[in-house]
Amino acid sequence: MTSIVFLDRDSLPTAVPPLPLPHRWQDYPATSPEQLLRHASGAQVLISNKVPLRAEHFAQLPELKLVAVAATGVNQIDLDAARAHGVAVCNVRNYGADAVAEHALMLMLALSRNLFAYRRAVLEGGWQQSAQFCLHAAPMKDLSARTLAVCGGGAIGEALAAKAAALGMRLMRVERKGAAQVRTGYTRFETALAEADVLSLHLPLNDDTRGLIGAAELALMKPNALLINTARGGLVDEAALLAALQAGRLGGAGLDVLDTEPPRQGNPLLDVELPNLIITPHAAWLSEQALAKLAQQLVDNIAAFLQGEPRNLVG
Repeated sequence: MTSIVFLDRDSLPTAVPPLPLPHRWQDYPATSPEQLLRHASGAQVLISNKVPLRAEHFAQLPELKLVAVAATGVNQIDLDAARAHGVAVCNVRNYGADAVAEHALMLMLALSRNLFAYRRAVLEGGWQQSAQFCLHAAPMKDLSARTLAVCGGGAIGEALAAKAAALGMRLMRVERKGAAQVRTGYTRFETALAEADVLSLHLPLNDDTRGLIGAAELALMKPNALLINTARGGLVDEAALLAALQAGRLGGAGLDVLDTEPPRQGNPLLDVELPNLIITPHAAWLSEQALAKLAQQLVDNIAAFLQGEPRNLVG
């Protein structure tokens, strides 16, 4: 009977459908590096959302056949080591395209409309004391007719493009940084940064994308432009971003991710209170609909592998 171990069950706050095959299933709320080998011992299938699995782990888990990642990103898995030890790796895909795209759009709207300044004005009594029927608490801009540069051509980027187009935004699809040629329908990376009113990141984190947006890239952007990151925190140089915001060289930033999560040791971006900086706790993917899709696809991936028809393999 197949032994299945979910290493960080608390990272998936929804019910998981039953697997329609004989199996033993063990949940651990979380797994520290020191606990990993003990929790994983004897398992043929490991489920990990964010628990890292490195070469030394694969070498000591001879029964392991599959790592089912309960997410799209697989940067916490050493894919080369998995392949060398004959371990398949699969992930879940496109479950949160609408959820993350809507979150990115929410951040754009909140920053453009200065939502929190208006909420604060009401809470502090500004509207109640206004001489007029309305209260102009802060500048506001429409998204309509503004230019959105989408960096990343996956399902989330496409979902955001469709939603933004419905609001009347002009769309640019951003070519890979350093690409020798610009694909049809794409805009050169540096050109897109210079022309964008909003730059939204939807890329995986890897050696090519880490630090994609640093001081030099932020300097290319319009001083009133918005940067949105709902992908991975490591795509952005956080120190450079903070410096640009504090110096007034960027219109605002909306982040759902940080370089280190959770930020138990703190983060400079969390130590400031800026009206044009919104940070949410890696929550864009947590809609009820997205969670249900993720859980079902996770189970389907495991069932397909055990039935000899693996799907959503990576690496």
